[in-house]
Amino acid sequence: MKAWKKILIIIIALSIILGGYYLFLWKSTSDEDVVFMLHGLGRNKSAMVLLGSRLMEAGFHVKQVGYHSLTQSPDEILADVTQQIQSYPVAPEQTINFVGHSLGGLMIRAYLDTNEVPNLGRVVLIGTPNKGTPIVDKFREEWWMKMAGPMTLALGTDAESFPSTIGAPYYPIGLIAGVMTDLENEQFMPGVDDGVVPLESVQLEGSRDMIIFEENHTAMRFNKEISDQTIAFLINGEFNRQKE
Repeated sequence: MKAWKKILIIIIALSIILGGYYLFLWKSTSDEDVVFMLHGLGRNKSAMVLLGSRLMEAGFHVKQVGYHSLTQSPDEILADVTQQIQSYPVAPEQTINFVGHSLGGLMIRAYLDTNEVPNLGRVVLIGTPNKGTPIVDKFREEWWMKMAGPMTLALGTDAESFPSTIGAPYYPIGLIAGVMTDLENEQFMPGVDDGVVPLESVQLEGSRDMIIFEENHTAMRFNKEISDQTIAFLINGEFNRQKE
């Protein structure tokens, strides 16, 4: 047999073997529950990579959803997020969950407020300003705040703010809040907060469970205990109180 024929036979055989192998991998991963992850203001997909890797280790199929929070309006971001989520292939037997940090949590709520999701599972919001943040109220007219874009300016605490337009959750939702006791920001954010979002603003009527950590707003997405509690809620529908 000529050498080129032998090579062709080997290539065909490898294609069949590898094709079957990758088909097996696809079938095995299609049984995993899906988690759509949304980052916060001024971030990108990489901001949630560590938390996402921990969810994957726990057996979830993770899809990172990115958006341009500093240049797009709330409606533009929601349209962008909607297109990404709805274009992602999900098997009929897969449960769909959501995890969001800060603004990402608001975008999840806004998406679920306007879209019906088959096989909807559970939602975890981490440091999400469900009632807005007084930082925007205090500094709205400052040039640097205006430079942060229309989405940022929509995160105030007034009745016209973006958070105020989102309906109450009809799905199982768990809230994770951060608190810092050594902050000197009482002049514009009185009470307990994580440096960006007041504890009271994280609270949301209709939520199933809430847990509080001594952690700052930015670092919450890296915190191992917060990752563990996120996984616990996605699996069990409640946080693990034995770890508190």
